[in-house]
Amino acid sequence: MNSTKSSNKSSQSHVFVLGLEEFIDKVICGDSAEILKQLPPESVDTIVTSPPYYGQRDYGAPVNSYDKIIGNEPTPEEYVNNLMAVFSECVRVTKKSGSIFFNVGDKYGNGSLLLVPYLFVREAVKRTKVNLINQITWIKPNPQPRQFKRRLVSSTEPIFHFVKGEEYQYYPKAFMEGQAITRNNKKAHDKIGMKYFGLIEKSDLTNQQKQLAKKELEDVIQEVKEGKIWSFRMKIRGIHSAAYGGYEGGRKEHIRVKGFTIIRMYDRPMKRDVIETPILSLKYLKHPAIYPETLVQELLNLTTLPHSVVLDPFLGSGTTAVVAKRMGRHFIGIDINKKYCDAAIKRIKETVVEPALREFIL
Repeated sequence: MNSTKSSNKSSQSHVFVLGLEEFIDKVICGDSAEILKQLPPESVDTIVTSPPYYGQRDYGAPVNSYDKIIGNEPTPEEYVNNLMAVFSECVRVTKKSGSIFFNVGDKYGNGSLLLVPYLFVREAVKRTKVNLINQITWIKPNPQPRQFKRRLVSSTEPIFHFVKGEEYQYYPKAFMEGQAITRNNKKAHDKIGMKYFGLIEKSDLTNQQKQLAKKELEDVIQEVKEGKIWSFRMKIRGIHSAAYGGYEGGRKEHIRVKGFTIIRMYDRPMKRDVIETPILSLKYLKHPAIYPETLVQELLNLTTLPHSVVLDPFLGSGTTAVVAKRMGRHFIGIDINKKYCDAAIKRIKETVVEPALREFIL
């Protein structure tokens, strides 16, 4: 698409569609299918969401007893029908220049994958006439550590990119330039990773482990400043939740023996329909399916500009809204579970607006 033409349209996105103001930068508790009906048509720039997967998890009680919990239906067909009630409203509220990203997981039944994501896509395209631009593959380097005797462990999930026509905004060039700018900024930034020193002191590591952790932290910070790696994350025992997966000698073993582990992140521009990023877990919130901030960040860099309006109708722990705020976008979040709404509001309040940054962890 012509990003210059789209940019002119997006530069006006801070002028909200009449009637949208009451929803901007808010978390709303309730049934998405009903709440979305209150939003004006063609008022949202991008939707990034991950609805409850079919028959896999308990997402808790709804705000109201009469609200419908998606994911617990008797059949995949009923699940898709209920999901389509939300998706149809998502299409209605999305601008012609906008994008819709749905992350939908699959389910085994009677020893076979049910192909639930593709049942959903088929109905989405058929009923709403949207275009499916890409199936983006999310690769999880730390899938849940399960052992199956007669099948492989699933480590990927599809993210479906829908648009309403040919006018959708798309910024691959800006996305690629942003990575180079970020590398240069980080090399000149003296506070990279400094928060981890404080977390090491607060941890229950032994004095010897703390000294080793500080030494390895100093080394990896230098690697970032010299441009050898793009970024890194540090997990500290007693501070961060335990990482999923890992083999002997890997991250789990590092935390067990040394009390910490460092994850180096190399610069991988999104040239293909693949995003590789670990599963996210929050120690203070037991949510069964938290997708990574990096995943949302990539999708927003590709399809939005500052001041764009980003919607998540299945907000959960609040990741989409957190990333949108940090990137200088506006957000609207909806979730049926009050506990998750409260947790999302807390996370959003603690989020600082840093639109120039691409890596949020440091």
